[in-house]
Amino acid sequence: MQYQFENFILDIERFELRQNGQPLHCEPQVIKLLALLVTHHDRIVMKEEINEAIWGGRVVSDAALSSRIKLLRQLLGDDGRTQQYIRTIHKRGFRFVAKITLNHEDELKAHKTSNDSTLSTQQSTNENSSANKPAIVVLPFSDLSNESGNEYLADGISTDIISHISKHRWLDVVARNTAFGLRDKAVKISDIRAQLQVDYIVEGSVQRADNRVRITVSLINARNSHSVWTERFDREIKDIFVLQDEITEKIVARLEPEIGYAERNRVMRDHPTNLQAWDCFHMGVYHFYQFTGEDNKKAQHLLHQSCQINEHFGDAYAWWAYAIILGMVYWDTQPTQALLDQALTACDKSLSLDRRNATFYALRARVLLARGEYDLAIAENNMAISLNPTLAVAYCALGDSLAYVERYDESIAFFEKSIALSPNDPQLWAFYTYGALALIFKGDFKQSLDWIDKARRIPNYQYWTNAHRVVALVYLNRIDEAQQAAIKLQKDNSKFSLAFVKEKFFFLKEQKQIDLYLQGLSKAGIQ
Repeated sequence: MQYQFENFILDIERFELRQNGQPLHCEPQVIKLLALLVTHHDRIVMKEEINEAIWGGRVVSDAALSSRIKLLRQLLGDDGRTQQYIRTIHKRGFRFVAKITLNHEDELKAHKTSNDSTLSTQQSTNENSSANKPAIVVLPFSDLSNESGNEYLADGISTDIISHISKHRWLDVVARNTAFGLRDKAVKISDIRAQLQVDYIVEGSVQRADNRVRITVSLINARNSHSVWTERFDREIKDIFVLQDEITEKIVARLEPEIGYAERNRVMRDHPTNLQAWDCFHMGVYHFYQFTGEDNKKAQHLLHQSCQINEHFGDAYAWWAYAIILGMVYWDTQPTQALLDQALTACDKSLSLDRRNATFYALRARVLLARGEYDLAIAENNMAISLNPTLAVAYCALGDSLAYVERYDESIAFFEKSIALSPNDPQLWAFYTYGALALIFKGDFKQSLDWIDKARRIPNYQYWTNAHRVVALVYLNRIDEAQQAAIKLQKDNSKFSLAFVKEKFFFLKEQKQIDLYLQGLSKAGIQ
């Protein structure tokens, strides 16, 4: 997505500002600030929003914000007196006031209008659909350091976890002040559950010694006091704030799928006879993650049923659309234009209910990618990441989108980011498999095979993983192995043929990518 004003072009996809066609060099925070102001040029951007977007909600001085605004104005040839581009709204925030020309303007305007028209009802509809959200409290981390004075690090990590996990909009997170009110109190888990009405508790500790720190974090099911997940991070301290950001990012990225896994299994175990929208949704997502054709059909049905039970449940619309897309790519759902249109409409519905939900943007990007609208898919994934920097699936989806426009190095970096963020993700096999396809297109067949082998060690990986393996082996001149792998592939999936692949590659636009893949399969004996 590109925004043009005067002789400047802000390229959101490339995270770049150009003047008269030449890239301008500036620090990332300044570009991020400009992107925030430009994408919300129709209104005042409050100081709190800027703080959240640029510093992740960390408390910073007004001077820090003022310095970034000053640097941005200098970059644009603006100043606090003329305010040609950035206008200061006294005691409130800032607004970008220059005239903007926007690529894909008609579509995005329509999308934004739809969002804005429902914004006034968003709060009430969200309240109606949030009754079953799992509630989570992040207790203040304990400081176990031998020396005093390290409490700020423990508090900072606890606060950042609260801030970041709140961006996963399907979770209901207890406010920091309430959670920190339990500091140093010997309270039983059952009492915390009763007092705060929570389903999950996050607790942890920080232990610092010289230039090293050990951080331990646990997720506890408050319903039964059982530990759901525990992990320890040992790090060397170089920059304490960089370390804090890294650890917090990884903790939150790993917490969210663990809670999702626990919720899905709880619903499937209880299997209520009188299904509510929340039950249908989690049962649908449960079947979605089984990654079989039959389960995909069940997922589509249950997610659609969830939409019908509660028309204000945005998660159900977005995940139904994603289930449809995976049904097209892997199984028997036919990729018709009408169904692709329905999937996009469902994503638009979800965003009309909550325009700050990062997952909705990431899933809409998946639909746009299937439609061959790569630029819009890249823009939506970037929006998802800006709203929730710990959303691993958005990094994977962005890597996918970039691969199809031949930006391979950028693509692989985003796949690596998704894997590092969420090594226990239910879609981890897909992170490796999609990355392996990007590496095949790039011509790096050795690394592709390495990623394929990692995907094959994960339960529920799919036949495309084995198909990529056949192609990679061919181009590594390991023809005998490729032929044996091809025989097994067709035995496991009797429909697999060159014609089948052409049909399933409906979302690819670069013919040379398709030809490279088909030639590899053909050399292995697949017809």
